[in-house]
Parts: sequence; C-alpha cells; structure tokens
Amino acid sequence: MRYLPLLILVVLLVGAFLWWRRESAAREARRLADVRADAQRWYERLGGQVMNLHGDHPAVRQALVDAGERYNAAGSQLEQARSVEQFRLARETALEGLTYARAARVALGIDPGPELPPLAAAQGAGRLTRERQVDVQGQTFKAGPQPGRDTPYYYPGGRYQGRPVPAGWYSTPWWKTALGAGAGVLGGILIADALFSPGFADPGYGYEAGYQEGFGDATGFGEQGGEVGGDFGGGGDFGGGFGGGDFGGGDFGGGDW
Repeated sequence: MRYLPLLILVVLLVGAFLWWRRESAAREARRLADVRADAQRWYERLGGQVMNLHGDHPAVRQALVDAGERYNAAGSQLEQARSVEQFRLARETALEGLTYARAARVALGIDPGPELPPLAAAQGAGRLTRERQVDVQGQTFKAGPQPGRDTPYYYPGGRYQGRPVPAGWYSTPWWKTALGAGAGVLGGILIADALFSPGFADPGYGYEAGYQEGFGDATGFGEQGGEVGGDFGGGGDFGGGFGGGDFGGGDFGGGDW
C-alpha cells in the first residue's frame, strides 16, 4: 500500500507523456499539411500561367522558359518533399517561377497581376531603376528595369557568388555559372562589378557622391550605410570588390538601383 501513491504518480506521468506525444504528432501533421497545401497552391497557380501565356517576343519566350523550368523543378520537389522545410523549398521555387511568369506578362504588355510574396533569395537585392551598359572583356552588357530587344533575360533578384544582384532585365544571363567562356564565374564577377559600380549609379547619386561617402577606397568601393557590405566580397573577397563596407542608404541605395 505504501507504494500505491508512487505507482499512481508513475501512471499519471506516463499518461501525460503519451498524451503530449500524440498532441505533438497531431500538431506536426497539421503543420505539414498546411505547408504542403500552400506549396501546392502556388505550384498550381504557376502551372496555369505557364499553360496560358504565349508570345513571340524574345523577352516573353525567355521568361516563360525560366518559368517552365521552375514549374518542373517545383513539381519534382513536391513529389519528394517529406518535411516542412522541403515543402517550403518547393513553395519558393514555385514563387520564383511566378516572378518569371509575371515578367512575361510585363513583356506582353498586359496586367502583371497582384504582387507576389517576396522571394527569400531576393531579400536585400533591390531592383534596377535605370538602364545601364558596360563593356567587359570585349563584350557589351546591358541592364534595365524594362524588357527590350537587347535585354530579354529577366532576373528576380538574388545573390551571385555572395553578391546581391538587383531584379531587372539583362542582355545576358551572366549569373548562370554554367555559361561558356567570357561569362563564367570570374566573368560574372567582373560584369557585376562593372554594372553596379558607383560610376553607373542612378542620376543624382553618381560617382562623386559615392566617393565622398566612402566609395573611393583602395578597391573602388567603400562604406555607405546599408546591409550589403558583408555580402559584397565578404569584406574583402575579389580584392575587396563591391566594398568592405555597405552599399547604398539601405540595400542597393534604399532598395533600388
């Protein structure tokens, strides 16, 4: 009899533990179902865009090719996903595809539709607001905020070799490291260096203003309040390219280039 209270306590503890495990499993199952449904919703929306959008303009075709690639990738990720993080990755891929589909709509001259949730990969990358043109290793590279005959490649914003690359339209997809000679990893760094140097900053905030705030250090870039400096060369990568400090009064000059 003297062990009865202890036995009751053990039974209660075991029962509480089993209840807690069952509730935890139920919560995890609901969470998994929610993220699966969310990823599936964006995936199906992307599929509708890929199926229904068509156009002969190079910018439209290229944006739809990129959207289709993300659609296939997201479908594969959904089939293999078993965890919350894997479903979130599929969702991100579908959203990236939708940014390309949205770009295709812009190139078609039709309503791009509602804004999409921001891409995690594009956080802090900003977007182009002016046309740019540079010559790198004997080749001409252009970029701008709108699609054009010379800028058919859309990029939703992200990182290239740790460096932020703003969203916009480009003459060549130099951020793809699998490209041939002249636009590989080293070439891409040089192109980004040239396109986004202070000398090509937006009007009203050009080289002189940048220099006065620290752009003119030994590497040609310096500090100027923001959050990109550490990513731009890890504070010294590529000879300190893109600065050992920060870039713009916010990410890429307050969010835009």
